Amino acid sequence: MININEILTLAAEHKASDVHLTVGLPPVLRINKELVYLEADPLTPEDTAEMMYSIMTDKQKELFKEKLEYDFSYGLKGLARFRVNVFMQRGTVSAAFRRIPFDIPPLDSLGVPKIAHQIIEEERGFVLVTGPTGHGKSTTLAAMIDEINTKYSKHIVTIEDVRLSCNEKPFNEFCFISEV
Repeated sequence: MININEILTLAAEHKASDVHLTVGLPPVLRINKELVYLEADPLTPEDTAEMMYSIMTDKQKELFKEKLEYDFSYGLKGLARFRVNVFMQRGTVSAAFRRIPFDIPPLDSLGVPKIAHQIIEEERGFVLVTGPTGHGKSTTLAAMIDEINTKYSKHIVTIEDVRLSCNEKPFNEFCFISEV
């Protein structure tokens, strides 16, 4: 059986945006918006459970078993970081991994409207970034927060865990981020 770190290494090397683990199918990578099935045997319920439990802490396993779904981050040192959603599907463990880039792109490079720059200059307010999966919501938030962190000393409250998106980059000592 192929192990999870081998799958994630392949994903990073091929610049896959996502990895999907589902019983009955081989591991699947999303490369340039296309699903690519790895040349491997279809995963069994034991395979997916073993893969996921091998990268989860005891506390994460406990919370997953209680809620039947759990989100966390996982990294391959020097290679890639992933946002992970492990969940139950038809009574078996399944998972979706989203590759998170190491570098936060500058806000200017994302093609966002100019108002994004005006928003981060405001003293207070509520910002909601919406859109379909894979269209840059987390990247946009990370870029906005990175720019705030670089230029200002502000308190930011987020719903999404920006440290997953911001790759745990050191924050300005006067820029505070609270996750709700």
